[in-house]
Amino acid sequence: MQFQFSKYQGTGNDFIMFDNRDEKFPKNDKQLVARLCDRKFGIGADGLILLENDAALDFKMVYFNADGAEGSMCGNGGRCIVAFAKFLELIENETTFIATDGKHHATIQDSQVSLQMGDVNQIRQKPDYYFLNTGSPHHVQLVSDLDGYNVFAEGKKLRYGLYGQKGSNINFVEQKGDAVFAVRTYERGVEDETLACGTGVTAVVLAMHQSDKLKGNVAKIEVLGGNLEVRFEVENEGYKNIWLIGPAEQVFKGFVEI
Repeated sequence: MQFQFSKYQGTGNDFIMFDNRDEKFPKNDKQLVARLCDRKFGIGADGLILLENDAALDFKMVYFNADGAEGSMCGNGGRCIVAFAKFLELIENETTFIATDGKHHATIQDSQVSLQMGDVNQIRQKPDYYFLNTGSPHHVQLVSDLDGYNVFAEGKKLRYGLYGQKGSNINFVEQKGDAVFAVRTYERGVEDETLACGTGVTAVVLAMHQSDKLKGNVAKIEVLGGNLEVRFEVENEGYKNIWLIGPAEQVFKGFVEI
């Protein structure tokens, strides 16, 4: 069968999008998903996302990692599917949709998408790192000379050595200013460094606030693919009303034989 797809990117985090409201895409075929995400033999992407119908909300987001396995929440993917939904004329400037970690509200203005993330009620603090779940599990570790850091080698080592086969995303952070942080991320499922990770930068900002390195409730994040912003409110010992903000754009669209 021939399927139409769209390719989107959010700060360099790129995704293949399919409108699967007719439920014809063979989403149980992990090898197919992995092949489509392959940058040499397929379309090429960090992940594949299906937009599906939902009985109560505007749509459902189904996310697959580049290895073909269905993944946990993807923040930049969530922002990109909002832009895709607007392209499909399903929404105008705001939406509420369902993902694997629950409901998300979002707004879109031109190419700028603001995505509300889930509340975070627990951050585990260790001597050298933080661990928290922002829809996906994240390890957050401060380093010096982030530009020269071997993110692939060190990220892979921690992803498997510390967290086992199930794994965690690994974020390395360097503070650039009072409310500015540079972040590089090794993503499980992609098994490589990506140009950005939305749930990752969200985790970084909350961890930096927890550690008193961020005094306010807004932070700018520099990633390899551009710049993101995270806003949040503090509630008791947790965080609520967390927003991930940044660009999401269609790169191209086309057809693929499956």
